[in-house]
Amino acid sequence: MPFPLRGGTAVITGAASGIGAALSANLARRGANLALADRNQAGLEAVAAIARAAGVTVSTHVLDVSDRAALEALPEAVLAEHERVTVLVNNAGVALAGNFTDVALTDFEWLFDINFWAPVRLTKAFLYALTREPAAHIVNISSLFGIIAPPGQAAYCAAKFALRGFSEALRHELEGSHISLTVVHPGGIRTEIANSARIPQGIDPVEARAQMAEFNKLLRTAPEDAAEQIARAIEARAPRLLIGSDARMAERLQRLFPVTYWKYIRRQSGSVASSNRKFS
Repeated sequence: MPFPLRGGTAVITGAASGIGAALSANLARRGANLALADRNQAGLEAVAAIARAAGVTVSTHVLDVSDRAALEALPEAVLAEHERVTVLVNNAGVALAGNFTDVALTDFEWLFDINFWAPVRLTKAFLYALTREPAAHIVNISSLFGIIAPPGQAAYCAAKFALRGFSEALRHELEGSHISLTVVHPGGIRTEIANSARIPQGIDPVEARAQMAEFNKLLRTAPEDAAEQIARAIEARAPRLLIGSDARMAERLQRLFPVTYWKYIRRQSGSVASSNRKFS
């Protein structure tokens, strides 16, 4: 039996744009009520208006997921408006330009607070509400860079690998319960995460922007397509989801060549991959 989305409530972080916005609209069409969180209030309200047109109840929560106190207060705020939570989607994420030698530890920590600690803290915060439901589901959005580790992505890969490990261990702990979990590894999705990446001091912003433009050429999957696949994975209670032929190809190469896979990926990707040794 498919996971019952209709009539439940899905909490989605990073809901104002990209995959979060597309998934909000998709789940609303499936009859799920929504609690949408993002720091972008204008974008959040625009996404909420689209979801409400589907006839579901939508609440918006303006917050920065790096704010620990805001995360701890979110379950109470959500339950005050919805009374129940059946799905938690940890989607909010950021990117950081530069090699490890060029990135300050404060920038590394900033990324980890959002890409790793926020999902961990929100999962802990909402776990009690999820345990009260006869069926509940958690979605953690990792990345293709939670499977492979390109140069120039030390902070991002560290956080996404950590989120993958956390998700897999938690899924094993939840076996036999009514809470299921999907860890998602998107490949190149056409979002603004690269364009909005933080550029640390000491890195040439012109060069970084040029590398971002090259990286954008690798983004082939529309957020709406990614959202549809995630929604189906929730319904199927799938443990893992790879999105895009690029993700599936890279995952196979990593399994076949666990040490030298990047050499093969760079060769297949051509000049774009080669140019992204500092940012990818």
